[in-house]
Amino acid sequence: MYFLKLAVNQVITKENLHRRFPLLEPVLIDEMLEFGQFMAFDAHAQLVKEGQYITLIPLVLSGVVKVFTSKDDKELLLYYIKPDESCIMSFAASLKNEPTNIFAVTQEPCEVLLLPTSKVMQWVKMYPSFNLLFFSQYHTRYADLLQTIQQVVFEKLDSRLLFYLQEQAKVIGSNRIKMSHKQIANDLGTAREVVTRLMRKLEQENLVKQDGLFIEILLR
Repeated sequence: MYFLKLAVNQVITKENLHRRFPLLEPVLIDEMLEFGQFMAFDAHAQLVKEGQYITLIPLVLSGVVKVFTSKDDKELLLYYIKPDESCIMSFAASLKNEPTNIFAVTQEPCEVLLLPTSKVMQWVKMYPSFNLLFFSQYHTRYADLLQTIQQVVFEKLDSRLLFYLQEQAKVIGSNRIKMSHKQIANDLGTAREVVTRLMRKLEQENLVKQDGLFIEILLR
């Protein structure tokens, strides 16, 4: 696990963790607090790097983490990890003791509980609720990846761009988002010039409004 610009450690209580994950056994929550590491990260901190072996699995408590794949200097967004969610692809890589094939970077300042894989392997066997937690994560991530595949295969890039912007607005909880055309191009696996051209088209259709680095999603 790579830590960039690590913020000051904070503390999370048993009551807080139980409130977030009410299905987890109290004894399991005790162990998560005992063996986990609670850390805060600035935006754009790299949590997982392609090719690394996973020793700590992140459980996001606040903020958003972007998970993507990269090849030949091109990126493709896979999904976002939101509060009370984990990186299921890191979990899968740790189960097989294989290097991961994804990147995970904080989209904004985040608070994360880092769970050691050695303990996670024990909890999977000992606590049914822990399995349910990650099975639900698998279902969520499967739906996200299926949606990404459908967008790439069946939708034109302008439709993909609008959908992407709408999803960004949902992630941050605001119709006004701050992103450069380069950032958007990276997530969609295309060129900045293409995004710039399509953004002008969406603006002409009164679907978005641009103001410097800010993009406002206009509701119909």
